[in-house]
Amino acid sequence: MELQRNYSRFKEVGAEIIALAVANISSVDKVRNAVGATYPMLADSQHRVAEAYGVYDLLGDKLAAPSVFVIDSDGRIVWQYIGHNSTDRPKVAQILEQIP
Repeated sequence: MELQRNYSRFKEVGAEIIALAVANISSVDKVRNAVGATYPMLADSQHRVAEAYGVYDLLGDKLAAPSVFVIDSDGRIVWQYIGHNSTDRPKVAQILEQIP
C-alpha cells in the first residue's frame, strides 16, 4: 500500500513501479484489488523471473524475497535491495534516492 500511496512520486521522476509475485494470476489480481494498485502487478507462477534475479526461496518459503530493483533506461540494475525477512522492505524515500 505504501507504493500505491506514493505512486505519483515515482511517476514525477519518470520511474515506473512493476510488482512481481510468485503466484498465479488469480492471486495477483486479488492482491491488486485489495491494495487498489494502479501500477502493473505481474504473476511469476513458475518463479522464472524471481530465479533469474536471484531472489527465489532465499527465505526458505518457496517465494521471492521482498526485493526492489532500480533498472536504468539501458536495462542495467543500478541499485537493489533484498529483504532479510518477509517484512524487510526499503522506504519509498530510499528507493526514490536511487533513481537515476
